[in-house]
Amino acid sequence: MLAAVIDKPNEIRVGPVPDPAPGPGEVVVRVGACGICGSDVTIAAGNFPPTPFPIVPGHEFAGEIVAVGAGVDHLRDGDRVAVDPTLVCGHCDWCRAGRGNLCDNWGATGDTVDGAAAEYVAVPAYNCHRMPAGMTFRQAALVEPLSCAVHAVAVAPPRVGESVLVVGGGTMGLLTAQLLARGGASRLAVVDRKADRLPVAEQLGATLTSTDLAEALDDRPRGYDLVVDATGSPPAIQAGLAAVAKGGRFLVVGVAPPEATVAISPFRIYNQEITVLGSMAVLHSYGQALRLVADGLVDVDPLITHGLPLEEYPDALEMVRTGQGLKIQLLPNG
Repeated sequence: MLAAVIDKPNEIRVGPVPDPAPGPGEVVVRVGACGICGSDVTIAAGNFPPTPFPIVPGHEFAGEIVAVGAGVDHLRDGDRVAVDPTLVCGHCDWCRAGRGNLCDNWGATGDTVDGAAAEYVAVPAYNCHRMPAGMTFRQAALVEPLSCAVHAVAVAPPRVGESVLVVGGGTMGLLTAQLLARGGASRLAVVDRKADRLPVAEQLGATLTSTDLAEALDDRPRGYDLVVDATGSPPAIQAGLAAVAKGGRFLVVGVAPPEATVAISPFRIYNQEITVLGSMAVLHSYGQALRLVADGLVDVDPLITHGLPLEEYPDALEMVRTGQGLKIQLLPNG
């Protein structure tokens, strides 16, 4: 089969690799759509420590089951599935505490084992969620980032009537913003340097949009009750922290480089009772996200801007790195 392979940091090729076969408890999925996100850029640059090389990337995906391994009796060939990429050990202290996203042995399809930037991928049957009739593979491939957003709002639950600032109008920022808008934000500002993303933010519920965070602060000079960073950019994180109101919360959703640092004022955090939170990946939220899309409560269609053949993976990754479009997806099987 054909697959994109990152042989080592910054070395990417698209070429033939062996076809996957399902092991016990696994299925093989013919990939219908596979999204690319900022964490794929981080992986390709060698800045995501759990990733081994070489690796086939791709953790946002959906497709059709074409082979079923031993011990799988709840799925069959032809089932259309969206796939949670999360892989956890189930026996470390974090898993036993119900916090598998912090698993000491955490992994993910496309992050630590071969993923879905390929024509076919083998995955645990347990991670497969049947798609409802009428949902497309491209919509279903957005369930994974939405499940991260669902977990994020579980970490920082929306409070009716609060003001919210989302820094970053990419896919994660806009999905998180939609959930916070539904949660009762009285003011929802979205800031992104790329002006062409702002009309989409307005379409999805933002009451104020800007390419300049200072302009968003003109609207709320005392700061925002909840500020969400969906960029992973240290300068943006620094600016977002400064925009938090007294008694407010700051939530980090974007993936920053592991060695990145920002300056904070411990006195301000103490004196103004500011809470700083992090949200890591998916936690018991994939099924919820699938239902939100299926029921039309979250609109993913405006986020899907590009569908490219698998052969163009290097170009697609560069588009993500440079912020072109919103959700760029591979269509490995046409």
